[in-house]
Amino acid sequence: MKRIRQIVLYMAMALGANAAMADIATLEALRDGDMKKLNFLSAPAPVPETEYTRADGTIGTLADFQGRHVVLNFWATWCAPCRAEMPTLSNLQTEMGSEDFEVVTIATGRNAPTAMAKFFDEIGVDNLPLHTDPKSALARAMGVFGLPITVIIDPEGHEIARLQGDAHWDSESAKAIIAALVEGDSGS
Repeated sequence: MKRIRQIVLYMAMALGANAAMADIATLEALRDGDMKKLNFLSAPAPVPETEYTRADGTIGTLADFQGRHVVLNFWATWCAPCRAEMPTLSNLQTEMGSEDFEVVTIATGRNAPTAMAKFFDEIGVDNLPLHTDPKSALARAMGVFGLPITVIIDPEGHEIARLQGDAHWDSESAKAIIAALVEGDSGS
């Protein structure tokens, strides 16, 4: 892993990656396996200010996460691919979560809090938030149709990449992409 990070950093410096986001071509070259489904936007797009309900019942917006990279996952308790994917998101948070990076999960649509907690308990996830988007307002504002959908947001609050369907977010490819993004921004 250390070697991958060194290569990524060298490539980012050699290609003149800017503070906003590592060079897209560099990031795309890191995609392997499930991560080949990850599509980088040609230009960062602002995320909506639509509200969602935090796990503690208070209201939040995606602006709450400005200043760090976020892997934002939309899921539901009835979604079988979400059940397979969620532990890999948990592993990614465990391994790479920091002041500069966080995995955020938002259950969209009708998902009872007790069913959400049971879902996480059954799959052994205890380090991801149980945020909700009960009327799917945030999901609609972000163009989420079908689940799961995972969006990568930069520290400025812009969507920079999106993956439709489930993926292994704890794969070496996923971790290399996240490392390149975080290290690319902290290195400038």
